[in-house]
Amino acid sequence: MQLLDWIVLSVTLLFIVGYGVYQTRGSKNVQDYIRGGNTAKWWTIGLSVMATQASAITFLSTPGQAFHDGMGFVQFYFGVPIAMVIICLVFIPIYHRLKVYTAYEYLEGRFDLKTRSLAAILFLVQRGLAAGITIFAPAIILSAVLGWNLTLLNIIIGVMVIIYTVSGGTKAVNVTQKHQMMVIFAGMFIAFCLILNYLPDDITFSKALDIAGASGKMEVLDFSFNLDNRYTFWSGIIGGSFLALSYFGTDQSQVQRYLTGSSIKEMRIGLLFNGLLKVPMQFFILLVGVMVFVFFQFARSPLNFNPSATETVMNSEYAEEYQELEREHEKTFKDKQLLITEYLKNGDDTYKQEIAIANGIDKENREAAKELITKANADVETNDKDYVFIHFILNFLPKGLIGLLLAVILSAAMSSTASELNALASTTTIDLYKRNLRREESDEHFVKATRWFTFGWGILAIIVASVANLFDNLIQLVNIIGSLFYGNVLGIFLLAFFFKYVRGNAVFVAALITQFIIFGLYALNEYDIINLPYLWLNFVGCIIVVVIAFLIQSFQPKST
Repeated sequence: MQLLDWIVLSVTLLFIVGYGVYQTRGSKNVQDYIRGGNTAKWWTIGLSVMATQASAITFLSTPGQAFHDGMGFVQFYFGVPIAMVIICLVFIPIYHRLKVYTAYEYLEGRFDLKTRSLAAILFLVQRGLAAGITIFAPAIILSAVLGWNLTLLNIIIGVMVIIYTVSGGTKAVNVTQKHQMMVIFAGMFIAFCLILNYLPDDITFSKALDIAGASGKMEVLDFSFNLDNRYTFWSGIIGGSFLALSYFGTDQSQVQRYLTGSSIKEMRIGLLFNGLLKVPMQFFILLVGVMVFVFFQFARSPLNFNPSATETVMNSEYAEEYQELEREHEKTFKDKQLLITEYLKNGDDTYKQEIAIANGIDKENREAAKELITKANADVETNDKDYVFIHFILNFLPKGLIGLLLAVILSAAMSSTASELNALASTTTIDLYKRNLRREESDEHFVKATRWFTFGWGILAIIVASVANLFDNLIQLVNIIGSLFYGNVLGIFLLAFFFKYVRGNAVFVAALITQFIIFGLYALNEYDIINLPYLWLNFVGCIIVVVIAFLIQSFQPKST
């Protein structure tokens, strides 16, 4: 990090925070503070919805996912456009007609207070955890590669978000997210162009795609029904649709984004804009990761991208074995260069097979390195997917652009966390505090309460971030947390919308039973007792709560 990088990083982040506070100062009533005064246009809604989902995890983990596993992860997002259409047709008209502040208000009118409170609590639990992860994700990685203090980074990111979210509420979140998305798009596009520019002169973009294809990185679609494959066309269309319906239709962090719309038309266009752009955006981010993979076919990559893991094993009794693996890694790298050169020259499929074999050897070396790192210290994170892109940024980008890409990562962390804190505070105030404790108070009182709840959730998120541990892959961790709750909550809303026969008591009991079943299914899958990838939990949870609610209602005496 040079002085120019620090200037670019600091100015970008301070401008976003300062602009958010300045533009939204003086929110005095609940309408302005929670629903942003209902003045947002479709482009603001679309960018805000996108920024809420596109956390720092997206820009750190997704390129690393593509580096190791290729483009197949894009199938995870295939259900998003389908979900957007359904939400525009079903969810938005109901929310708009009832003028709700939160998604869960509707459930009380349809069922009862306890069902509304349960849905709100399920949201608060899973989104409260996720808020901590969205702070922790960039902090742990920046701490590892830059040597910054992890706890201090967690506090800095959390405090910056708390400042403008407490100050301006929903409108502050929307205003800042527009600028954050501009920084993010600009930074990723510049990084992509630089990667292509850094490739050897005779490697065009089409040849780079050929190299990626020969290495198995361009396999986008998987139509198999094999549950061992976590990301397939069918899991994306079915499981992804249910996850997206739950997230965009019932998660207050997203619902609050489009409830700020000035009209039902603006809300719908904003969501459809997000639905149309989401898959191409994720495809592009994955493509950046694939181009990083191609780049490292011509530039030597580390055996493990996590510098702290490498340092740990090199200071242990396994250092000599690790160095032997590094020598094999170097030999494989040179062999692949020769094979790629011959493949591009002749286009012979034999070389393509040889490249695949060389990549297999490289993968075996990386797995062997992880085993040595674990032997050296079982507490050190060996999975380095989240470190691939940041390694490229810090080691190969020019001065100034390093600061810009770090600003991209931190802006994404701030935008997503701000939406989450804003939604957590709004739900706590409207669905729990106001509804159950202090009904007869002034607007000014509830604005102050929401500010304090925002501050409290922000502190809790920083605490969660400070005690969190890395998972297999950060982007997967956030989706797993969501999948444990979203199917159940979506089922509650579908029962409310479409099944008038089912009443509140049946839904409440069914939701409690379903939540324990989903926890149990996830645990059984983790211990390899059953084979049910987490993405399917959204579909299964939704079906289970609907079926159990119907069964319970069937045994209830008919009301007169």
